Amino acid sequence: MDAIVLQQIQPLDGSAGLEALAARAWELEVPTPSTRRFVLRPEAAELIDGLLARVARGAGALDVALGRGLRAFERGGGPLRLGYSSLGDYARERLGLPESTSRRLARLSAGLDERPQLDAAVRAGEVTLRKAQVVLGVARGPDEARWVARARVETVRALAAAVRAASGRGGVTAGAEAPSEPLVPVELEISDPDRAALREALSLAGAALGATAPPWQRLEALCQEYVSTHPEPERLRLEDLDPDAAAAAGALEGAPWGRGSEWWDAARLALEEETERWSYLERLEPLPAPDPVRGLAPGDVHALDARLCELAAMRTRWDALVGHLGLLMRSLGLWREAGFASFGHYCAERLGMSLRAIEQRIALERRLYSLPPLRAALADGRVSYGKAVVVAAAADEDTVEAWIARAETTPCAALRREAEAAEDAQMCSRRAWKARLPAGVVQLLDAALGAARLAAGRRVRDGECLGIIARHFIDTWKPLLRGRRTLARRVLERDGGRCLVPGCTRAADHAHHVWQRARGGPDEPWNLASLCLPHHLVAIHGGFLRVRGRAPHGLVWTFPGPGRGSGPA
Repeated sequence: MDAIVLQQIQPLDGSAGLEALAARAWELEVPTPSTRRFVLRPEAAELIDGLLARVARGAGALDVALGRGLRAFERGGGPLRLGYSSLGDYARERLGLPESTSRRLARLSAGLDERPQLDAAVRAGEVTLRKAQVVLGVARGPDEARWVARARVETVRALAAAVRAASGRGGVTAGAEAPSEPLVPVELEISDPDRAALREALSLAGAALGATAPPWQRLEALCQEYVSTHPEPERLRLEDLDPDAAAAAGALEGAPWGRGSEWWDAARLALEEETERWSYLERLEPLPAPDPVRGLAPGDVHALDARLCELAAMRTRWDALVGHLGLLMRSLGLWREAGFASFGHYCAERLGMSLRAIEQRIALERRLYSLPPLRAALADGRVSYGKAVVVAAAADEDTVEAWIARAETTPCAALRREAEAAEDAQMCSRRAWKARLPAGVVQLLDAALGAARLAAGRRVRDGECLGIIARHFIDTWKPLLRGRRTLARRVLERDGGRCLVPGCTRAADHAHHVWQRARGGPDEPWNLASLCLPHHLVAIHGGFLRVRGRAPHGLVWTFPGPGRGSGPA
């Protein structure tokens, strides 16, 4: 991006569509470190902010429409009628949306259904989804109009402070999305025997918690079991230090610049007042959200499915622009020129989106620069946005084509498991164990490692401590979880405890006879398939889904409606 380009491209008017925005946005290239000093920062900030704010409004309008459509689709029983056990599975496999995003949008739409004034303001583009989440818990009954009026003009920070004061709570208010715990990367060197013990222990934890329990939750169970029966090493207390050291440690613990502190709120308030709520930034007209159910017959899930697919495809294109422009804004630090305290502050107040949502799109955009074939596959619709995220994390320049080919024929849930297995194999070759864990689980793991080191009575590496924790869990729980080895239990173990329906992420509840026993089907493992309760009792016995063939690898599934067809699992 150089000065000539910045002078040629002017901000767009409010009526510009996606194509015009995309044409302008993609002309702006991420500058190299050697050329960044030549960027005209005030002009660049004005230009990129104008584009990014418009793109964010378009993405927000699509999210409002998708939330309303997903809510109607779920209420009409659409997921099971199309062969999916849940709304999250439908959104991931059919629309390419993360499960958490689809559930969040549907929940927010359900809340807006009970608040007609707030719902109208959100659909008209006068209130962002971010602000709606903040005031949802208090915008009820006679107070709704007052909170909607405030949400139209006040900042996210001011609304959050007002809601806290009104509800008398210092934390997250009712109706607001609780902030997700940050994921912390952890990597330990581990020997092959300790890795084998850890793998067995995590498998046992899955048997206790359910086959779909994530790895971090299984590890949490291992650590909780060990810490509950082994004393932790005493931690250093401030009063045990000399006065100067204690004062220094106390000053660090009470540092006033934390993101949740009064200092941080005061800094954002000062910027709001100094900039008159960023009055110098270009004012954009509200962008109404399309109505996904308008013109559709009630209960027509196939027509609604087609409408949702159109909206999701549009969202993918908007997401690409958010990632590209967000990368420019963040990498150049232009949010400072725009007058915000941090990039997260800019995302919340100017874009109406969470920092995490923007960072996820930026992370994918960074990977797409190094994997051009994946960018082309995403643009052509050969892989969904969700699959592109999986491939971007797993592939490199040599393997990206193979991963794309696999993604074109594999459900996203299965593709994710394959990527996790490939990463695990790479860690085995490096004699390493790596994971991304919630901050609370990292603290628990640290306590368990310290307890294992204390019990060993000698200096041991963290990987060996992890092996000690895993073997303790095996010795404690294996006798209890072994149970009776019935045929159904053996089938569930053969299938990893998961439902075999392609794209399903639920744990298996039943072993279903593919060739029904009432029609002469044998009671043999090849005739039994592990299914979750919704797929078994509702989808198959309700006539929405059919299966034939030999389990587990020779099954052929027939799904109703367009988009899935039939094929092997």
